[in-house]
Amino acid sequence: MSQFTDFGLNPALLRAIKELGFENPMPIQEKTIPVLLEKDVDFVGLAQTGTGKTAAFGLPLLNKIDAEQRCVQALILCPTRELCMQITRDLRNYAKYIPEILIVPVYGGASIELQFKDLAKKPQIIVATPGRLRDMIRRNRVDFSNVKTMILDEADEMLNMGFQEEVDDILEYMPKEGRHTMLFSATMPKEVEAILNKYMTNPVKVAVGERNSGTANVDHIYYMMAAKDRYSVLKRIIDYTPSIYGIIFCRTKLETQEIADNLIQDGYNAAALHGDLSQGMRDNVMDHFRKRSLQLLVATDVAARGIDVKELTHIINYNLPDDIETYVHRSGRTGRADKRGLCLSLINLREKSKIKRIEKIVGRPFEKAMIPTGKEVCEKQLFNHIDRIEHVDINREEIDDYLPVVFRKLDWMSREELITRMVALNFNRFLDYYKDAVDLNVNEKDEKKDRKELKKEREHRDETMMRLYFGMGKNDHILPQKIIGKINDVTRSKNIPIGRIDLYGDYSYVDVEESFVPMILDCFADPHNNPRGIVVEVAKDQPERKKSSEKKDFGEKKERKERHDRDEFRDDRREKRDRHDDDFFEKKSKKKKKDFDDDRTYYKSERSRDGREWLDPDWREHLDDIEVFIDDDDRPSRKQRNAERGFGAKKSSGSYSKSSSSRGGSSRGGSSRGGSSRSSSRDSGRGRRGASRYDDNDYYSPRRRGGGRRR
Repeated sequence: MSQFTDFGLNPALLRAIKELGFENPMPIQEKTIPVLLEKDVDFVGLAQTGTGKTAAFGLPLLNKIDAEQRCVQALILCPTRELCMQITRDLRNYAKYIPEILIVPVYGGASIELQFKDLAKKPQIIVATPGRLRDMIRRNRVDFSNVKTMILDEADEMLNMGFQEEVDDILEYMPKEGRHTMLFSATMPKEVEAILNKYMTNPVKVAVGERNSGTANVDHIYYMMAAKDRYSVLKRIIDYTPSIYGIIFCRTKLETQEIADNLIQDGYNAAALHGDLSQGMRDNVMDHFRKRSLQLLVATDVAARGIDVKELTHIINYNLPDDIETYVHRSGRTGRADKRGLCLSLINLREKSKIKRIEKIVGRPFEKAMIPTGKEVCEKQLFNHIDRIEHVDINREEIDDYLPVVFRKLDWMSREELITRMVALNFNRFLDYYKDAVDLNVNEKDEKKDRKELKKEREHRDETMMRLYFGMGKNDHILPQKIIGKINDVTRSKNIPIGRIDLYGDYSYVDVEESFVPMILDCFADPHNNPRGIVVEVAKDQPERKKSSEKKDFGEKKERKERHDRDEFRDDRREKRDRHDDDFFEKKSKKKKKDFDDDRTYYKSERSRDGREWLDPDWREHLDDIEVFIDDDDRPSRKQRNAERGFGAKKSSGSYSKSSSSRGGSSRGGSSRGGSSRSSSRDSGRGRRGASRYDDNDYYSPRRRGGGRRR
């Protein structure tokens, strides 16, 4: 096996690597570093998460950087803030003894002013996320004219997160001559292959392991349970593994926060990590997790990239991801550096097919495990507690002074009594919690038997049912639940067995136990119980029941338009949206204004001096609560606006300035509370009524789009 000293790296890099404890390179490093040191070529590296890809491209990059030249020579793009900070931290550790090399991270969520100052120092390497970097390019804050190396790390996740457009813009901005591109990824979807074909020239490809496969050091285990017991199973697994140090992955940010809050409330050492947290909070959570101040991290899939934490023991999939590539990246968080790891998945019966599909593509066997019972959890916790007592570190110098008092206090106890009390002190809560714990395991065979028995019971029940006609249907916006509720209300009984319900346009058919039919007919025939007069009678001519096993015939299946290029798809959607907007405004401009002599009440009353007459009586009292839009841009006075629209007497600017005196005093041109104030109130009243007649091109129209304030 080769060593890092065999590659011919800079002695300063070798010294830093040795201090970090790196001796023998990983497979991806062994195949990549010699190629990148030998010549500048376009390169594609395919390896699983946690196999050392950062050192594979970072060491050759630092070896070739000209430390005396203060300009951007290399750019590294990555999908998430956490990964951006992780790469920056690793590169700074490698370049510890080359202080002239400046490495700057650029990512969203942090102060852009501080990043402006860092970029003004002219770093040699920039590590960035696509969104913030494109913003910097638009502000002309970066100069990429001297860039020789462009690296896309975790390219598949970057495109999967929707950064296709940003990546294309950045690659187009890069210099075409003298630049070589490197791409590293754990999986190779079609979108990544499109980048290879578009921006790379004869790239050298290096792959470690099979394409889209999982890490060999990870054991995959799944637990079968009922969907309603998912959180209880999670707690039981955590209790059964006292030394767990891992990540729990959820699908949504809301679910992530909810699970983390519940775990904290139940006494577990956990925290949440998702996109709704500020950058400072995310950094704080990750610092505590890396220092093992936190035992469990509940995270979304966004955090699956960039979390480089050593010695993780467990990855728990609270929900299986929708795509298999995400599962590969989740499981790749553990089993790093030739250490074993566990990836646990909580599934219900319906998700077993997804497990088989993942197993087939990942190429790793999945083992089904039994959910531990309450007794097994208590035994495991007891042994862990005894083991901690046995291996506890004792500081004799500080504790010896207090021991004589403790010995005198506990001298009356026997050895067995003392051990029993010490164990019970920390163990009683588990005994109380799991005292009456039920078995959460689901037997697939029993579940299938139960389904068959329920089907037989349903068929037997159908034989004793009678079909009733109800004069209510879909056109009445009725639902099966409302039909059942109506039967319960009219009959004043909730014990009537109801079977199949078929809804049609104006009527419905309901299966009811035959012995209850006379009572139902009598109750619905009574106008006191049935004030709406819903017709209910025994069905005579009724359509045949549709079997649940029969599939609906929707006619010939239309061929789905094949989408070859995601860019073309986006362009088509933009053109369609723009065309729709143009048609909308064209129709709106051609629309004739309605005459105020229309027969409708609200147009007639528009001319009324009372501005509230046209309102519905129920709305009059809420009129004052309605928010009013006011545009503050160069807003003239109310009188000027009224004069422009022909309301009230037109006055010159001079007369307006004279009449606009302060409330308490008088001005040279007139009094403060005289007739001018009354006339202005009449004008303003007309202006309020006229406001409803604004056309769409009026600058002050409430329908005009734009900024403004609300009062």
